[in-house]
Amino acid sequence: MYVSETLGQFGARFQQAPVEASVLHHARRAVVDWYAALIAGYGMDPTPRLERAMAEDLDRGGARLALGRRATARAAALINGTASHAAEVDDIFKHAIYHPGAPTISAALAVAQQQRASGLQLLQAVIAGYEISTRIGQVLGRAHYRYWHNTGTVGSFGAAAAAACLLGLDAQRFTHALCTAATFAAGLQQAFQMDSMSKPLHAGRAAEAGVAAALMADQGVTGSLDVFEGAMGLGTAMSDAPDWQPVLADLGQVFNTAAMTFKNHACCGHTFAPIDGALHLQQVHGFAADDIAQLQVATYGPALTVAGNRAPRTAAEARFSIPYVVAHALRRGSVRLAAFDEAHLGDAQTRALMQRITLERHPELDHQFPAQRAAQVRITLRDGSVHSWLQPTRKGDPDMPLSDADLQAKLAELAGPVLGADRLRQVTERLWTLDQAADLDGL
Repeated sequence: MYVSETLGQFGARFQQAPVEASVLHHARRAVVDWYAALIAGYGMDPTPRLERAMAEDLDRGGARLALGRRATARAAALINGTASHAAEVDDIFKHAIYHPGAPTISAALAVAQQQRASGLQLLQAVIAGYEISTRIGQVLGRAHYRYWHNTGTVGSFGAAAAAACLLGLDAQRFTHALCTAATFAAGLQQAFQMDSMSKPLHAGRAAEAGVAAALMADQGVTGSLDVFEGAMGLGTAMSDAPDWQPVLADLGQVFNTAAMTFKNHACCGHTFAPIDGALHLQQVHGFAADDIAQLQVATYGPALTVAGNRAPRTAAEARFSIPYVVAHALRRGSVRLAAFDEAHLGDAQTRALMQRITLERHPELDHQFPAQRAAQVRITLRDGSVHSWLQPTRKGDPDMPLSDADLQAKLAELAGPVLGADRLRQVTERLWTLDQAADLDGL
């Protein structure tokens, strides 16, 4: 049996399978977190520009944009997928170096609205999308991450699987949806090595591509069944010809949906261990940011490649700058969305502290990536004292998770200013009881 068939048969069976209450709860948590990211990013570039660009596909169709405007399913998936990745606050499956929520849930909600699905059907589709795509991402691994943005590539499969579930595709058509999605998978890391609007578009395009692949498969469009493991297939072209079988062995038994990282800072996840480590030292030893003579961060290689920008000029660049977010956190106590407004970006004291921060690769921590995201932080104060801390994980990772209350606070912080108190209260109730909802009206 081809890899595509194994995944397709699982997806088709899962549509009617009973789901454990704990897995459903983790899926609800993922949707709550995604919704917070969606509303936070809806007013950020490139979302408003994208909405104008897609005007012909709006004010018609059965799906909805974040604040209720009608759209075709593909347009809603594209725009909401972009919005929910724009603020850099969306979830992570660390083993696949991948943000599953933005492409998967955006596609799922768009098709669910079009199909008039229930809340339980939506959650079941989200779980299927997470389980299939995270395993594909895990197989492609670190080798894939050298050049590709996993959320843009792997996200196409999460979106396709979720859409295929909601369309009720049988095993054969579900399989072909995944095969077609493989030929749509794209997104280059070079797109966010400098100021650019491309990165959030990767998530949106993956959501749209997955919806398109499922709709095509529903009409009998076929793909190459050996597209994953073939001699010129995804594994060879985009990775190091990996072995697909180990991560497929526990499909349907172990649920990756229950092992998500939910972000506690509004920036690139590779910066989190340095932020958490620096704040830990500050809290324990009680020094001010201006007391620091030198700060050294030693961490895994990809964190330096992706987030090593030493002189960010724009908000987009600053979200991928360990020196900036660590300096800002030490001065302000956290890294919220406001960290990237003009006043904070140009803050002279933050910029001065950035000049006293050095970055280096830590061989042992690099070897642990992507399973572990750690950083060694060493701070020398002006009085000559030295304080060091190994931050072994990130707050928000499965081994240091955000609670339901933390996620609700994140939702209130990010969505509350846009929705207002009454609307936030209504949406909150809908999200946390989604599996009981007969329809998706009100989201």
